[in-house]
Amino acid sequence: QVQLVESGGGLVQAGGSLRPSCAASGTIFNINVMGWYRQAPGKQRELVARITPGGMTYYADSVKGRFTISRDNAQNTVYLQMNSLKPEDTAVYYCNKLGLPQWAWGQGTQVTVSS
Repeated sequence: QVQLVESGGGLVQAGGSLRPSCAASGTIFNINVMGWYRQAPGKQRELVARITPGGMTYYADSVKGRFTISRDNAQNTVYLQMNSLKPEDTAVYYCNKLGLPQWAWGQGTQVTVSS
């Protein structure tokens, strides 16, 4: 059974930075495209970044140029470097693989950006 554990969120002022991480266990991590998702109150969960096993990346327009996704296949971990944070980035951030069926969602990590 796959377990995803996100950490590294927090409260930061606008313009600040955070670097959440997501550790996966119970799976062959390095063959999967991994993504960071976020869900703000009252909104649907959305994909903000993804990374292939080889390191190719994709970003949603809303975070392009500010967020950087990376992975450490040896540690079964994916990271999201978030710079120039804005209040609209406030959400719970989750990781998961892309493609169905997805793994069970972790608890996420809360990111709150104050103006």
